Amino acid sequence: MNSFRAVETAAYCPRKLYYRQQSTNNEQTPPEVQQRRTLAFEYDQLLAERAALEDASIEVTPTQYRSNLGCVRARLGCWDELVNPSRRNVYIRGQDCHGIVHKILDTESPTLSLVFTGRPAECGVWESQSVRLVAAAKALSWELERSVERAFAEYPAYGLVREIDVDSRRTATYRSALRTAKAIDGPPAKAKNRSKCSACEYQEDCGVKTRSLGSLLGG
Repeated sequence: MNSFRAVETAAYCPRKLYYRQQSTNNEQTPPEVQQRRTLAFEYDQLLAERAALEDASIEVTPTQYRSNLGCVRARLGCWDELVNPSRRNVYIRGQDCHGIVHKILDTESPTLSLVFTGRPAECGVWESQSVRLVAAAKALSWELERSVERAFAEYPAYGLVREIDVDSRRTATYRSALRTAKAIDGPPAKAKNRSKCSACEYQEDCGVKTRSLGSLLGG
């Protein structure tokens, strides 16, 4: 059975998933990632206490952060549950996938939230993150025996929260990534979008050569 992270990676780059599966390194969560995840449980404090916000690991100015988070609070009808969820960091094992759900909200309809520590998309969520959200929603639905029709993606370093519908289009993309993850038994084809490769920790194993900006410009 694949993890939420595995199907997310399959959607992003199947070749990366292959090399991750082959790796013998015991990956641990970096301290800076854990610090950012913690911010997702401190929103009220970050809004109320300037000193707390100034000391926080955020990627925008304190003024912009407060503005972003204030808009989220005004927009969401489940702000209190998002800030203080009924269940935190829960391991969920579904029919096809398993993993950690950072927040399960006690709302009228079951809702979950995953915390992402990187940069958000200009609007909506990155496709690979959408796949992970749907994987988690399907697993929670399997556990609760109830439909989970929406999910939240939190970007606590930016004070942003994005909501998605677990609709047929997103589900189809998730199913495709799940099939890809299940089928991997050797190195898949190299990614056509090489911009994904420059920051990949498996670049040397993969053998993908990336070009610098200077070389691309003829320098």
